[in-house]
Amino acid sequence: MSDPSTVDRAFQAALYARADDSLDLGASLLAADPAADAELARRGQEFVAAAWRRGWQPADVVRIVRRELDEAHLRLLSELVRAQAPADRPRGRRWAAQLDELIREEPARTDRFTHATAVLELYRLLLRLPTLEALDEPGAGAGAGAGSGSGRGSEGGPERGTRADAERAPGTGSRMLTRIRALLAKAEATGFPEEAEALSAKAQELMARHSIDEALLASRAQARDAPGACRIGVEPPYEQAKAVLLDAVATANHCRAVWNEPFGFSTVVGFEADLEAVEILYTSLLVQATTAMTRAEAAQRAGGRKRTKTFRQSFLAAYAHRIGTRLAAAAETQVTEDLLPVLASRDVAVTDRLDRLFPETTTTRLRGVSDVDGWTEGAQAADRAQMRSRPRLG
Repeated sequence: MSDPSTVDRAFQAALYARADDSLDLGASLLAADPAADAELARRGQEFVAAAWRRGWQPADVVRIVRRELDEAHLRLLSELVRAQAPADRPRGRRWAAQLDELIREEPARTDRFTHATAVLELYRLLLRLPTLEALDEPGAGAGAGAGSGSGRGSEGGPERGTRADAERAPGTGSRMLTRIRALLAKAEATGFPEEAEALSAKAQELMARHSIDEALLASRAQARDAPGACRIGVEPPYEQAKAVLLDAVATANHCRAVWNEPFGFSTVVGFEADLEAVEILYTSLLVQATTAMTRAEAAQRAGGRKRTKTFRQSFLAAYAHRIGTRLAAAAETQVTEDLLPVLASRDVAVTDRLDRLFPETTTTRLRGVSDVDGWTEGAQAADRAQMRSRPRLG
């Protein structure tokens, strides 16, 4: 049996020292002592649990490992997270879905030194993760607390209450979201702009109905349901424009979004049905934008243009701006006056939750939007992707 001091000495050399050769020294110590493998894995699970206590979720860590390291480290991370999961507290549906999406492949076989180096690189990243805002899901088990994020204070999880699920037919919500996803998938796949517009319009109408049904159901049952939050990846390149698009989608669906540029995600705050709508609509619109941008860019190159970066940045910025304008206009037609008090009270709850999570925020201006052709093409693509007027909902 190995002395735990092997792992301690490796960590001292590789994780806490700053010398250029510190990583090699730590990996050499571990490679020379196969009996230390079990202790090394146990320590890794401790690092994972510590990341959860600091407010990180599996998808967040996967995102930053993919950005900072490589596929081998992702496999190691997935193995660690799955090994740690049985010892964890209940976390909720979103957390479980993130666990299901982890890579299932075993780490590739390499020599012991290369493997130990990858493990230490991953552990070094996990060790240095800062604290994020806590996004505990309503209904998830209580347990390890979370702190503030980016130096800002956070007031624990949302107030929890009893949902009015008993009044809903089993599976109604999930069936509705399945229909919405299917419509948006068809919109993404079709090569006909008019068909994509019609399919997207129908999907948004279903989203609006689903959101209002949820609000009325909670109101009639006087449920103490509270807004939650989720993180949605906003990946480079052109992440500013993508963050603007996500903010527009969130606002139109009674949610609020706060972008964390350094870590590549936005935190969206809202009620559960609306969070679902934001996730699927943002993803669909981004896919449609990318498809339209690729086609428009090809046409520009055929005409002799080569400024790809400025064209794409301007295209996506215009697309996000126009989508936001049209979504906001469409949202005004979705409710009758008798529904306004219900929705207004939910907006107040969302704003309160946002302010407690993020007491300090700043505004960022879009940079690099200078290509007239890109702006024009992006606005036109948004017109094709966005929805027509719909009947008022009562």
